[in-house]
Amino acid sequence: MTIRFRLDALALGTTEGEVDYRFTSDLTVLAGPTGVGKTTLLELIKYGFGGDARIAPAAKDHVNTVTLDVTIGEERWRLTRSLDHHKRKTVRVTDLRLQERLPDHRVGTEQPSLNTLLLNSLGLPDDMRAAAGGSSTREGNRITFADIFTYLYIPQYEINSDIAHSQDGYREPKRRAVFEILFGLTDSEILKMRSRINRLKGEIEDAVKQHRTVLEFLQASGTTGREAAARARAAAEQSQREAERELHYLRQVIDPVTDRETQVLRDLLTEAERTLADTRAADAELARRQSEYTTERRRVQDDLDRLGRVHDAGERLADIEFTVCPRCMQSLERAHTPADSCRLCLQPDPVASSAEFNQYEARQLASQLTEMDDQLEVLETQKHTLARAIADREELVRRLTDSLDERTRERITPRLQAFSDAAQRLAASKTQQEHLEATLRQWDRVTDLENVADALSGDREQLLARWKRAKEELQERGDTIIDDISEEFKNTIEAIRVPGIQSASIHRENYLPVLNGNIFHHEVQPGGGTATAVQVAYWSSVLAVALRQRDTHYPAFLLLDSPRLALNTAEDLTAALYRRLVTQADANPGRVQFIIADNELPAGYRGDYAQIEFDYGRPTIATIDHPGPASVVTIGAAED
Repeated sequence: MTIRFRLDALALGTTEGEVDYRFTSDLTVLAGPTGVGKTTLLELIKYGFGGDARIAPAAKDHVNTVTLDVTIGEERWRLTRSLDHHKRKTVRVTDLRLQERLPDHRVGTEQPSLNTLLLNSLGLPDDMRAAAGGSSTREGNRITFADIFTYLYIPQYEINSDIAHSQDGYREPKRRAVFEILFGLTDSEILKMRSRINRLKGEIEDAVKQHRTVLEFLQASGTTGREAAARARAAAEQSQREAERELHYLRQVIDPVTDRETQVLRDLLTEAERTLADTRAADAELARRQSEYTTERRRVQDDLDRLGRVHDAGERLADIEFTVCPRCMQSLERAHTPADSCRLCLQPDPVASSAEFNQYEARQLASQLTEMDDQLEVLETQKHTLARAIADREELVRRLTDSLDERTRERITPRLQAFSDAAQRLAASKTQQEHLEATLRQWDRVTDLENVADALSGDREQLLARWKRAKEELQERGDTIIDDISEEFKNTIEAIRVPGIQSASIHRENYLPVLNGNIFHHEVQPGGGTATAVQVAYWSSVLAVALRQRDTHYPAFLLLDSPRLALNTAEDLTAALYRRLVTQADANPGRVQFIIADNELPAGYRGDYAQIEFDYGRPTIATIDHPGPASVVTIGAAED
């Protein structure tokens, strides 16, 4: 049956205390002039259900929490949501039937999710998606309780212009899907099939695109066709096998089978090469020793030259008699000088000369030079001898090498050439096979992509057939319900006498009102009472059929904001609209709930239904002092 949906109570936790409202009547009017906070109260109700609401600046500054007591189907919940920016994503949930506090729920997809809780209470899963038809390849956006709430709440900023955001193209698939879900014209399985059909279409397009891209690449690169590549690979494999057989044969033939003379020549060549290496090593050692002797002889010669310079300087200075001190430039002629002392430094004159000592050292150095010259001469003789030995051994190695080459040239060289040719053929065949393997992999990818596209196309066709059958099974129900809503809507428009409307019905595909043969927003201009009257007639007609059907998921609830604001002085139309709502409430006691923000109930109904009155002295959030009519900042003005 149609889902029972009631807002039992609303509590606002403010900076100055708590404000409570209880909604026990089937029809409640929140009455008061513009600016007392009626729209703010309705937007806070939407916020409490997890929606993104338009909240007035005063509420942002002074309201801390919103608490809703709601009945949905068999469940009764208490939902508390904070307006704090850091806490607004968390909702405290209490099960009022069991008087049990549940884990905090999240606003969004993170579990436990408030969206899941509310949808499950309505008997709906939380994984439904609204996929668009036609050429769309998207699975569609997830359907949430916020989408359901657009059928329950008619805000003031939309009542005179649009129906459930029908003019927002990107929301259209969800609006239609929600209508079908609520009236049982579709179900979660059909929606999943529609999403899967779109996803398969996208996968097919991707596979076809990749297939086309690979083919274009193969054609642009001049790649051989698949059959030709397979034949060429088989030929390359045969060439590889032949080259391997030839190499195996040549390895056996070219094994070193030599005669005795060739072996002797090889032994002699090996010995000659070894002695040549030893001789070259000895020559290098002699060169090193010769360099060391030459360096040492140069050092001894430098010492000998130094002694000669010292002796010569001494001889030259010995005969000089200083008459003036070289330091202070005073005369030394009148100075008293002790006997046998130097008149300059006054130290005793040496009696013996150092000439003999210098001559001894010079003789020692000269002796060393002579010995080194002899050693260098011996080393030079040895180097000449080694040079001749090296030349002799190099000539021997050359002759032995030539002899060996002459004996083996005719026997080994042709076979070595054949071995080289076979090895080249083997390498070429392997390289060709690698290239052809890459080519075949590319053609295999083409085949795989074709198979994938064919398989996906087959799956999509089967799924599309199943989806069509499922839709056809519900077609009769859909026709009946749309006909009922259309008839109800037509009768309502006639009963309340909406100006300028000669014909009224419901479109069979988008479920919107058709007025005078045109869709709602094409026929009715925003800003007049006609749009508001059509809105009330439409939603009350939809709700009336849902209540009669008794087997839908449609919540029997309507939150309506300021219908009189656009009607102005059209009292007859206003009275007719309220008569329609009151009649509906009377016909379904306890099964339906209307909460309306407006100026006031018509006088004839005030005794039967609830009216909560507000004014500037007692606004909707009574704990906050109202600034007065002249200082009111409305929600729309704050957003502008």
